[in-house]
Amino acid sequence: MFQNTELRELFTIRSGRDYFPWVSIALITIAATICLNFQGRVWWCEAGDRVPWSWDVWSRHNSQHLMDPYSFTHMLHGILEFWLIGLIFRRMPLAWRFALALFIEGSWEVVENTQFVINRYREATISLDYFGDSIANSLADIAFCGLGFLIALRLRFWRSLMLFIATEVVLLFWIHDSLLLNILMLLYPVEAVKSWQTGS
Repeated sequence: MFQNTELRELFTIRSGRDYFPWVSIALITIAATICLNFQGRVWWCEAGDRVPWSWDVWSRHNSQHLMDPYSFTHMLHGILEFWLIGLIFRRMPLAWRFALALFIEGSWEVVENTQFVINRYREATISLDYFGDSIANSLADIAFCGLGFLIALRLRFWRSLMLFIATEVVLLFWIHDSLLLNILMLLYPVEAVKSWQTGS
């Protein structure tokens, strides 16, 4: 199925120890779900639409379904985490790097849905009507991060960099937002950028 040797290695189970990273990933997912539930996150979109996707970032459905335009930013998280974790922890087995990437993403999903960060998004970014993710959306975001990790593993550096840049450009034209722009506006809001994003 996979032409890449490392991809095959990631999914190869040779001994009991090889299960540990995958058990860790399951525990990370369960822990994130419990934390989000305690934070009062809803399981699914309260607007009533049952389709798995929502493409309108200005609607109540944004961040409430399994997939939306911001899902692609979480894929980019995975690409970045693949390269950064590999750079910092070069000797760490690949399966543990994958688990670490999902731990980082799961932790971010919990932090992102705290009242402090939700209010920060609403004050500093175009997410004026953002009230947090649904649990289903957060779990899907973790999965998209994992997908990005696997894509970076498969494509290697230059092709995954090209994909990263292309995704950023498409998102900028599509929703006037992207991963890098979102980080900028969250940390250091620029009024001119916000005016461009909102069309004012």
